[in-house]
Amino acid sequence: MLIIRRILHGSSAAALLLVPVLSAGPAAAGDAPPPSAVVGGERLGAAGVQVAAGAPALPKDLTGKSWVVADAGSGQVLASFNAHAQLPPASTLKMLFADTVLPRFNASDVHRVTWSELQGMGAGSSLVGIKEDLDYKVEDLWRGVFLSSGNDAVHVLANMNGGVAKTVADMQARAEQLQARDTHVVSPDGYDMDGQVTSAYDLTLFARAGLRNPEFRAYCATRSAQFPGAVDKKTGQRGSFGIANTDRLLGKYPGLIGVKNGYTTNAGATYTGAAERDGRTLLVTVMHPAESPKVYDEAAALLDWGFAAAGKVEPVGVLAEDRGAEQSSPAPAAKPVADGPSAGAGAGTSAGAAPGPDSGRAAHAAASGPGPVTWSAVGLCAAVAAVGLLRLRALRRRAAARAED
Repeated sequence: MLIIRRILHGSSAAALLLVPVLSAGPAAAGDAPPPSAVVGGERLGAAGVQVAAGAPALPKDLTGKSWVVADAGSGQVLASFNAHAQLPPASTLKMLFADTVLPRFNASDVHRVTWSELQGMGAGSSLVGIKEDLDYKVEDLWRGVFLSSGNDAVHVLANMNGGVAKTVADMQARAEQLQARDTHVVSPDGYDMDGQVTSAYDLTLFARAGLRNPEFRAYCATRSAQFPGAVDKKTGQRGSFGIANTDRLLGKYPGLIGVKNGYTTNAGATYTGAAERDGRTLLVTVMHPAESPKVYDEAAALLDWGFAAAGKVEPVGVLAEDRGAEQSSPAPAAKPVADGPSAGAGAGTSAGAAPGPDSGRAAHAAASGPGPVTWSAVGLCAAVAAVGLLRLRALRRRAAARAED
């Protein structure tokens, strides 16, 4: 669409100013899809159960408000129910927190906790038991996040990352990289907050991305650990206490890898699980069943169904790819400096900011130049401008002729 404005020169019409405005018409090849497009496929945006005709019968008595069964390897969504319904996440949002922040610190780093880092947690938050003015290894803090779902561990790590507000912004940016468009982050720990929502589809994306990190995978698979305790005033020695993973399927469902469970009054029970069988890894997310303990029963039943159906049914959608992985891929070196270990070894686990969600798209635009829609608008502007110029010349000739008369 072109907005044409007339510019007056004195009392005579002198020229036309053309302002190109791209309309919301059909996108040309290579353009971004329209905002209304459903991530993962149109069927995933439809209400109710989505499963291919002829598929094995789904488990009976499923009560979750939303669920997804997907193949982690191929990304195929095998079945779903209200996949994009926006619901409160509870502690399953900690998967996004870990996927965002975990790569920024070395596991062996030591941090002394301050009083301020333990403030701002919601009433009734799950805690691992961190104390101020004591040192903790980063790996212990992450065990507190994954095993005990400790909001205190989340807040300490968030402050190490530059603060809660910055971490929330980082998580939102990471969600955008993962194309998790149903997610709005308000708190890093998943505690009930106004406007904080996600979906079964997005939680499945978070789990898939997180499991690609060996540290994430190891933490969520840990069933129990010793956690640093307080210092004994008599002996001066620091004690420890045992913590156990609150995921009730871990160690019970065959082949279960993890990943995260959650519960709040508003969210009900939420759960994302990953299990491996015969070289195939499936992901299942269940949100807000009728009764909280049923979240594990329903997840296990859907995993059983998924392993029976995988490779035999047509998918109803697909898990979106991680755009951040493309953005962070380093350019190949022009020439190796010397043989031997890379000077950047270990940099993947050091502290640092994640790439911005638009950096890859900006780089692509700079490399490829203006797209076809832009060139079409420019050409149209030039054509109309030429017509305006010819019109201007004709008006001037008529004015000159009248002056001679």
